[in-house]
Amino acid sequence: MIHIDIDPNIAKIGPFLLAWHGLFSVVGIYLGLWVPCRLLVKDRGTDSDTFYTVGMWAVAGGIVGARLLYVLEHLSAFAGRPLAILAINEGGISVFGAFIGGAIVGSLLAVRRGIPLGKFADAAGVGMALGQAVGRIGDIINGEHHGKHWDGPLAVVYTNPNTLGERGVPVHLAVGYELVLDLALFALLLWLYRRLPRPGMNFWVFFLGYSLIRVVIGFFRQDTVVAWGLGQAQLIGVLSIPVALAMLALLWRDAGRRKPAAQAEAPRVAASPPAGSSAER
Repeated sequence: MIHIDIDPNIAKIGPFLLAWHGLFSVVGIYLGLWVPCRLLVKDRGTDSDTFYTVGMWAVAGGIVGARLLYVLEHLSAFAGRPLAILAINEGGISVFGAFIGGAIVGSLLAVRRGIPLGKFADAAGVGMALGQAVGRIGDIINGEHHGKHWDGPLAVVYTNPNTLGERGVPVHLAVGYELVLDLALFALLLWLYRRLPRPGMNFWVFFLGYSLIRVVIGFFRQDTVVAWGLGQAQLIGVLSIPVALAMLALLWRDAGRRKPAAQAEAPRVAASPPAGSSAER
């Protein structure tokens, strides 16, 4: 078995507590902005300052969306405590809510700043996959998102007294599985970035891929069952998969229609008359 004996907290300076989760969340956000910025700047000369401005507002929208969706999923826990909704430092966010909130705010600002929406979404999807993977490193160290009990050869046991995991209990490292799958998705999206026929398709590949990942990973986590034997993230993933497939099908069909139209509209180059012909006399 794999033993993890790391304190979730790195250091405490006065009232400020530096934790591994917070550190890797910040690194994940930075890389999630830096990678798509590089892609867009290389593609069309987008001003990096413009993208970072849009990206930071998208991150803010993602934080709000992550908290709001979590609150909607746990309304009973906030009944009679409206101010507790603002206590995001106490935990409680939804990754799918972050994607939705970030996508809405980022899309609106991208259009306003003149960044093509499809290209912006494609690059953002690449960044979100990488950022999510990096953020999971902090979850692994802290022992968050408990995995199901398992005594197999790759089981993980948390032993630190301050761990957020189940101390001394062998479990599936569910967040570690997700980290590996997120990195694989990032590699796929980076490879597909300039190969798909229509802008916007890469984003929906990301949405489809991440939805599938959450459905699969949910079977290794101790999540509360909501419906059909599935947890909340699994259920959202199941509902998101047909949406992503439908959008990919629409964009693919649109790409097929545009190609013949573009070929038909291409100007024909007139053949040059042979030397010494009447046209030269």
